[in-house]
Amino acid sequence: MSVSMNRSVVERFVVRWAASSLGLWLAAGLSSHITYNGGAGVILAAGFLLAVLNMLLKPILIILSLPAIILTLGLFMFIVNGLVVYIVSGLYTPLQITSFWSAVFAGIVIGLLNWMISALLEDNRRHDNL
Repeated sequence: MSVSMNRSVVERFVVRWAASSLGLWLAAGLSSHITYNGGAGVILAAGFLLAVLNMLLKPILIILSLPAIILTLGLFMFIVNGLVVYIVSGLYTPLQITSFWSAVFAGIVIGLLNWMISALLEDNRRHDNL
């Protein structure tokens, strides 16, 4: 594996970590059902755990729920994202999410933020290559 490929993987993980942390912070600000005890460190730790679970667990969940994802034309991905966020809140107690639907809301916020950041970075890469 080349150094540039390793760097790309690390960069993508760091971007996902930052986006997950920012999304959790934003979702907590928008919903009274999502709270955290502590400061930015709690959000960064929860974002890190979320990024790791998205990397390891989410692909398995997607494969297991593929029929539902196909039947709902991809909308079931919101449920999968919410499930991963809900698992994070169960594993990391300083992050408290009171209901599964609040976790789905957080998953939507994080997903939209990830999409926007990825689109911006991809657009910047295209301009750099021109």
